[in-house]
Amino acid sequence: MTVDTQKRLAALRAKMREAGVDLVALGPGSHMQWAAGFHPHADERPCLLLIGPEREAFLMPALNAEGSREETAIAFHSWDDAVGPDAALAAALADVGAAQAGHVVLDETMRADFALLLLGALPGVRHSFTDSTIGALRMRKDAAEFATLKMNAGIADRAIQAAFAAARPGMTELELADAIKAHFTSEGASPQFWIVGGGGNGAFPHHQTGGRRLEEGDAVVVDIGGRKAGFPSDITRMVAIGRPPEGYGQIHTIVEKAVQAALKAAKPGVMAKEVDAAARKVIADAGYGEYFVHRTGHGMGIDGHEPPYITATSETVLEEGMVFSIEPGIYIPGRFGIRLEEIVILREDGPEILSTLPRDLHVVRV
Repeated sequence: MTVDTQKRLAALRAKMREAGVDLVALGPGSHMQWAAGFHPHADERPCLLLIGPEREAFLMPALNAEGSREETAIAFHSWDDAVGPDAALAAALADVGAAQAGHVVLDETMRADFALLLLGALPGVRHSFTDSTIGALRMRKDAAEFATLKMNAGIADRAIQAAFAAARPGMTELELADAIKAHFTSEGASPQFWIVGGGGNGAFPHHQTGGRRLEEGDAVVVDIGGRKAGFPSDITRMVAIGRPPEGYGQIHTIVEKAVQAALKAAKPGVMAKEVDAAARKVIADAGYGEYFVHRTGHGMGIDGHEPPYITATSETVLEEGMVFSIEPGIYIPGRFGIRLEEIVILREDGPEILSTLPRDLHVVRV
């Protein structure tokens, strides 16, 4: 996806002025990807995108300079292993007008040694992380980002359908995961994760897919995601191998009602914790509160998990354009788990679901 770097940097500088920030420093990763449209290979050599009040520049290892120059016109201050990064960093800070910065925002995902190198070059500087600047901007997706997320959601829908078609008694969780991964690959997407939890394994929300064989009577959690064009997908649906276990239908209905309650609560201006509370109340009122053991959702964009987080304590005010999951669950130890997950983009009048698949239980005939 093509990124309008100058437009994004202008928006970032507006946020910097609002927050009284003199410098934003980004390491190779998703923040740099958002701002510059690429990031160089991340290794132990210090590499930073420095964004000052009016200018921006890279501290760039010489080994990365030639390849990175093909991706950006932003100025480089390169350094090599024989000399080290200190002089280049000082020059880059001067170039962007931040040699005397009073408040620097650090990319919370950068290596600690990169952060310490920068802070050492700015003695006495106050530092914070990105939530009020680039983090706030990344939470609201533009039309191109939404289109790419929607495309990925369609691939994930079809990967779930491939799982439905492949599921059968006697196959292992890993074999079902192989069918899912093969589908992602067939559409040019990179498989990112595959949670396949049959029977009692489904009661572990982040079960490590393994060699357990699926048996008649199993309820199976299928939580999967892939990545294409720089963006991910994430979806969870349920499969039963033959007749579902006793009590399954009642609990599936409760989880479905929790999804619907969260969808109804999710509107611009509402705090994230209110959406979590709406889902949690349905499950608690039905007597299963202790079995809902995780948050209701997480944001999604360049990263599969990013702000906003839909938790019981989050006071993030939801805004139009935010993308996040709604995925309540109930997990009965030793028996089964049920999680139903949608990724939504928040519109003016409420959430738009990216998936087109129903959340009904898929039953494999045996």
